Amino acid sequence: MNISGKKICCVMIVALSQSAVAQRLPSTVDTTRSRTLDSIIVSSARLNAASFMPSVEGMHIYAGKKTNTVMMDPSTVNLAQNSARMAFAQIPGLTLWEMDGAGTQLNMGSRGTDTHRSIELNVRQNGYNVNSDMFGYPEAHYTPPLQAVQRVELVRGSAALQFGSQFGGMLNLVMKEGDSTRPFSLQSEQTAGSNGLFNSFNSVGGKKGKISYYAYYDQRSGNGWRRNAAYQYHAYHINIRYDFNQNGSIGVQFSRMDYRQQIAGGLTDVQFKADPRQSLRSRNFFSPDINLPALLFNYRFSPHTKLEIISHYLFGQRNSVQFLNTPDIPDTVNTALRTYNPRQVDRDYYNGFTTEARLLHEYRIGAASGTLSAGLRYFTQLTRRRQKGVGTAASDYDLGLTKPYGIDLRFNTDNWAAFAENVFQLTERFSITPGARFEEIRTSLQGVISNATVPVSYRGNRHFPLFGTGLQYTVSKSAELYGNLSQAYRPYLYANVTPADRIDQIDPDLKDSKGYDADLGFRGSIKDILKFDVNGYYLFYGNKIGQLTLHNQTGASYLYTTNIGDAAIKGVEAYVSFSFLRLLSPGLAQGTPYQLRLFNSFSYTHARYQRAAINKSGMNVPITGNQVEGVPAIINRTGLLWQQGALSAALDFTWVGKSFSDANNTVFNPTGATGIVPSYHLWDLNARWRFLSYYSLTGGINNLLNTHYFTRRINMYPGPGILPGDGRTFYVSVGVGL
Repeated sequence: MNISGKKICCVMIVALSQSAVAQRLPSTVDTTRSRTLDSIIVSSARLNAASFMPSVEGMHIYAGKKTNTVMMDPSTVNLAQNSARMAFAQIPGLTLWEMDGAGTQLNMGSRGTDTHRSIELNVRQNGYNVNSDMFGYPEAHYTPPLQAVQRVELVRGSAALQFGSQFGGMLNLVMKEGDSTRPFSLQSEQTAGSNGLFNSFNSVGGKKGKISYYAYYDQRSGNGWRRNAAYQYHAYHINIRYDFNQNGSIGVQFSRMDYRQQIAGGLTDVQFKADPRQSLRSRNFFSPDINLPALLFNYRFSPHTKLEIISHYLFGQRNSVQFLNTPDIPDTVNTALRTYNPRQVDRDYYNGFTTEARLLHEYRIGAASGTLSAGLRYFTQLTRRRQKGVGTAASDYDLGLTKPYGIDLRFNTDNWAAFAENVFQLTERFSITPGARFEEIRTSLQGVISNATVPVSYRGNRHFPLFGTGLQYTVSKSAELYGNLSQAYRPYLYANVTPADRIDQIDPDLKDSKGYDADLGFRGSIKDILKFDVNGYYLFYGNKIGQLTLHNQTGASYLYTTNIGDAAIKGVEAYVSFSFLRLLSPGLAQGTPYQLRLFNSFSYTHARYQRAAINKSGMNVPITGNQVEGVPAIINRTGLLWQQGALSAALDFTWVGKSFSDANNTVFNPTGATGIVPSYHLWDLNARWRFLSYYSLTGGINNLLNTHYFTRRINMYPGPGILPGDGRTFYVSVGVGL
């Protein structure tokens, strides 16, 4: 290509805008099909069931895709502690790692993908990314309080065409908005609980004339269920929107989250069995802060053509200071130094800018109708990574150094993308939705590694198309068949192209991980009694990256980072929600405050490596047929939801099958860093009472039977070793809404 990616983006944005303006001309499209309405916040006493996205909503196309949407309901979920286990219980197939009860991280994975800080999910807030570095280091450090989230939207692997890099899917956190019926509203909820928990959530919102606004501040602190697990969390967000006329608006948003958390560290199997609350690390700390300013522009050119442009900037850092050793090595005073051993200091600095423009156009050709969603994305990121600094021997959160960083690198990524999907409504019942995306990614790395003989320098430029198609057939007014086959990808990360020492080598032909995701499902409802969604899927994850041991001409061995093989993940996801009262009293009015509902969310996952091998203790070990690490075969979550007038309660049961913590499928390791993660089951109870119109009292008990369990072993941060889940804890919240 002779034209640069930036010029292509500019030309396409102009073309899309001109096309949108042209839609002001008279059209034969039925104008009753689409109408933009002002948002209205409704307070409902009705317990929410999970649902799926409509074929077209907002600027996006969901026809033929596996989707989920769940409202964040304080009647059924411990929102004050960001309890992901309860919040996402009605979405089948999600793997959740619970490393502590602080709620400072959402560790989520889907369909055999990595769960650590949702690294393989395209995580968004109000439509824009919150991953710290989408291409180089895509962990989602930013976690807003779930009390401020109105609903969660999840699109599985087919989301890559519209949203970009991921295999796990796109997760969008839709934040609350102010009450549009009055100029001022207030919500305040104060929470206390086990282990020194205190959470204060406060928000205001409203609408006056053409200006609407919403803002919150949340502060959460506690000592943690384990020793040496204290934390302090702060988050705030402001959203101001100006409707300059009935067709357009411009909004400004700013979000910030920061926390400092003491890391209790990992345990061996023997230590966990003896006392899962114990901690052998008192000097380990982790602290990120992420800032997200955003500008959102929306304009409706006609009842069937609209444009959205979102620009946002992510800047912040993540810092840690730790004594990193396996749990069988105590952190005690060094007799030679007569002090504690120095700790390792690691720091990352993030600066990323993204602009994404989308055009949605509804049209009619003869008897057939269609909807086109197309857009452009520009992304640039600079990440500074400084690791393996020799810190002090202090015991507090001290990022000071006694020796320089062992790793000091600068990573830069530039990305241009163009994408389009179109719903062809061929008949009243049947639609087909083809789509395509073109990506150009330019990566560069510069810096030094202390034990490298020469400075590190790396450049990687690649471009590729992605394609997919969705099918949807309406069986009845309340049921539909859907299917989708779409390509997905994951660019190689900075860590993959960073040599650990001077003898490591990187494959010059290292490829991005690519594959595809296929879905076939049936979803719908029977009156207001039964809601269901059952699907089977197959995900092919090609070119997974790892290390092999090779030998040079002299016979000396070295580690070689390359594409080690593929993984195939297939399974079933099933959700059903059943209302007993609707069955017994079919004539019960909609929105009645009396309910008794049972839901079940089930997934079976068969995840295996294909034609793959990895390095183990200096040898290449075949892992073909091994189970993909961190992927339980069965996950089942069941909930019983009850409501009578102003009283409501939920009892949840979670059952998660066993998994392996590494690709070698290690059964046991005396350090606890690798091995089997046993199956476990938990009960959670939540209840809420609304009184005197404006007030509420909420409480709950997590892990009702005080089960000792863990969801993860790890050989890096924040371990190494077993990371126990919390035992029995409780909380009580008092709230007011005016």
